[in-house]
Amino acid sequence: MECKKCTGKLEVHRSCRRVRLRCTACGKEYQIHEVASELDRETEELLECYTAIIYD
Repeated sequence: MECKKCTGKLEVHRSCRRVRLRCTACGKEYQIHEVASELDRETEELLECYTAIIYD
C-alpha cells in the first residue's frame, strides 16, 4: 500500500494495544479504518494475524 501523503510504502506497525499502518518514508500513521477500503491482499493477510484491532 502507498501513503496518501507521500506515496511511500505503508507497513503494519504494532505498538502496545494498537495496530496502525505507518509510512516508511515520512512516518505518517493511519488508523486501520482510515484506509480499510483500500487495503491490498498482502496487508489484509498481515492484519489477519491480530485477533482484534482497537480503534482509538
